[in-house]
Amino acid sequence: MKKLLLISLLALASAAHAEEREWAPYKKLVESMRLDKYYSLPAAERDKLDFYLLVKPANKALKGSDFNFTIVHAGGRTPLPVSADGRMHLVPNMKWLDEDAKIVTTQPAGEKVSLAHGMDAVIPDGLQWQYNTLMDSVPQSNNAIGKLAGLARMFFPTLKGVTLKFDKPAQLTIQSKAGAKQLSSDAKNEIHLLLDQALQKENPTVALSARPHEAELDD
Repeated sequence: MKKLLLISLLALASAAHAEEREWAPYKKLVESMRLDKYYSLPAAERDKLDFYLLVKPANKALKGSDFNFTIVHAGGRTPLPVSADGRMHLVPNMKWLDEDAKIVTTQPAGEKVSLAHGMDAVIPDGLQWQYNTLMDSVPQSNNAIGKLAGLARMFFPTLKGVTLKFDKPAQLTIQSKAGAKQLSSDAKNEIHLLLDQALQKENPTVALSARPHEAELDD
């Protein structure tokens, strides 16, 4: 996970009420976190990216998944799931934006939560894929950051590769014209792939001994 990839834009504090209460206007969340700008990018410019929000409680003893978040709109109530590591995926819904939907939460009174952006590469299906199916995420991510950050782009590093994270030792083989190149995971069960322009042009087959659980974009 590329944590805090963009500056946190929204910090929300709970009101002193019991149980479920309003957390934020849906439109404010979408616009403040630039979700509208990200999803306005052509699909071909973001199809290799997993873009999400990170829910970060100020209280280190709590996790984002300890709270329930629900969008209340004219059609009813839609939960906003938060994963164990604090990820929230939210694709803007134009109907909810137009009707001024609200987000409510069970966030405990007095607890504060901040939001930040996160961005990973999408892990292709299976144990074998073409090089660019994964590595095109690198130029896509840099393009997306530039369009979301605007003039602040200079403050963010240029991403140069992908780190694949496994649950156990693993091997990866790039079957290029120059011959097979095998990489083994390190002590953390990770394999780092630096974007190679020659391989990007050739787009060889990549084979793995196991599926990674995460593909972190890094610099």
